[in-house]
This record gives sequence, C-alpha cells and structure tokens, in this order.
Amino acid sequence: MGVDYYNILKVNRNATNEDLRKAYRRLAMLWHPDKHRGDKQIAEARFKEISEAYDVLNDPQKRAIYDENGEEGLKGMAPSSSRRATSYSAASRGQNNFQFNARSAEDIFAEAFQNEIDSEYMPRSKPTRLQTEGTNSQGVNVGAANKAQKAPAIERKLACSLEELYKGSTRKIKISRNVIISNGRSVPQSEVLVIDVKPGWKKGTKITFPRMGNEEPNMIPADIVFEIDEKPHAVYMRAGNDLVVHLKISLGEALGGTTVKLQTLDDRELTVQLANIVSPGYELLIAKEGMPIAREPGNKGNLRIKFGVIFPSSLTEEQRTGIKNILQC
Repeated sequence: MGVDYYNILKVNRNATNEDLRKAYRRLAMLWHPDKHRGDKQIAEARFKEISEAYDVLNDPQKRAIYDENGEEGLKGMAPSSSRRATSYSAASRGQNNFQFNARSAEDIFAEAFQNEIDSEYMPRSKPTRLQTEGTNSQGVNVGAANKAQKAPAIERKLACSLEELYKGSTRKIKISRNVIISNGRSVPQSEVLVIDVKPGWKKGTKITFPRMGNEEPNMIPADIVFEIDEKPHAVYMRAGNDLVVHLKISLGEALGGTTVKLQTLDDRELTVQLANIVSPGYELLIAKEGMPIAREPGNKGNLRIKFGVIFPSSLTEEQRTGIKNILQC
C-alpha cells in the first residue's frame, strides 16, 4: 500500500501545516544523524524518511496527489487507478504532468528550522560518507560490518467484516515496541497505528507501516504488515466484486410470485419482486448492488440471488388432483 507519510510524522489526515511543522521539527531533532554516532546509518534512513514525509505533506500539490493516489501515484509509479483504491480527484486532474522530485533531507531540515538551528546540525559542504566495502590498513574487511541489515517483516492478519469492507472504516491498533533514544538506551514506547480501510478492499490486501518494529543497534527496524482477512457473514458471500445470497422460497411462491426483502450492507432495505416462475437453482442478478470496486470509485459489482425451492413433503389427494388440473396443458 506504499508509505504512510501521516503515520511517519505521527499526525492525522486533517493536520494543518503548523501541526506538520511541529511534528517534523520534533522528529527531525530526535533522529538527526549527528545525534546518533553509533548507529548513524539507521538514523540517516529514518531522518530521510521523516524529511520526505514532511516535504510531501507540507506542499499542497504533492499532498493532494498523495491523498488520492498514495506514494505510487505521487511518484508516477501507477496509473490513475492506484493501489490506494482511489483515482485522481478533480483537484489533481490536470496535474498528470506533475513530476515528483525528492529534495535533500538536509535542505528540508534547514528550511524548516531556518535561522533557529544550531551549527551542529547544519549540513556540511562535504558530508562524511559511510565507509564502503574494502579492507583497512590492517587488511580487515570493513564496510560489511557497517551495513545495517533490515529485520524481517512482522505480518499480522486484520479481520474485517463485510460491512467494513463495503462502507470503509478506520481501525486503530495499539502496539508496543522498543526505541533507541538519543543517549543510546532502548526504552519501550507505545504507538497507535491507524488503518483507513477503503471500500472494496479484498482479502489479501496488505498495508505496510515501514520500520515500526523494535529498534536495535546496527539493525533497520522491521516493517509491520497487516493483511486484510474477511469475516464470514450470516447472509452474504463475496465472489470477487459480487455479493451472493442463497434464498429458499416455497413452491407456491416459486409458481405464483412473491416479494423478498434484503438488508444491504449499508443498512438499506432492498425489495425484490419475483414476477416470473422460479425454478430450483434460478439466479437473479441485480446490477450494482454488489461490493464497491476499489480501483473504480463509484462503481460496484452485482448482487446475485440464488433460489432454492422448498417442495411440500406431502399432499392430500384433493390437493394432488387440483394441482394436476391447474398444470395440465
């Protein structure tokens, strides 16, 4: 699902520019590489991530495209129907020629703090590079030891009801993880991860929170990945973008017609008039009463009602004769 810039800055989607600036300044000071001499590579990655999130959300044009299409749409890696289950809005149409240009994290830092930052954090004209693969004067292989490895992703199922996947919902998940503070100590910290479940998401959809696992020296924190799972529903079954319902009606209703009523997943009452003769296995299709189609906002699949006919277990002789007379051709 791409990078969640709002979660990186620990702000909600209604955050103002001032909220973003405060969040960025706090996190940038915490993760500036010059404050993490022992694990500078991890700090540089986190500092760059924080700066990119601020640069995108603080720019109205970038933020509008990101809100509609996620990181993929912003960076031109997806067409108008993005993996965030949305399309370009009216505000972002006409911006199809927009080009995302990532700025230097140090430039963003300097701009955000302007003249307030201490010279300790000012970008150097010739920044020190991490040592590359090779050997030192004693012939010892270096570089490999300096390369931080990333911890394996932590994957969890996120069970959602069909109602949630039909209407959309917001899920808040509290986690506890270890973080490394400025003095190098590891301390426990609680985090609340917010997942905006989009209408039409399917089982198997994955949402990634980058580097939200435990922080450890010389280790890039693991991503936390949630995978959508669907809870069984008492009435409906999902078949792709369609909804399927199995209904049983009596033989008299099958022959003489009837009206059936269904409660939809968005709490409407759907009335279906059966005027034709219904045979066992008959399927009635109602257009656009299925699940929302995530990549086609405003469009839905179909509702398929499959009928079973309940035959009487016994009939009187008089009833048999009457039915024969009625059905004789």
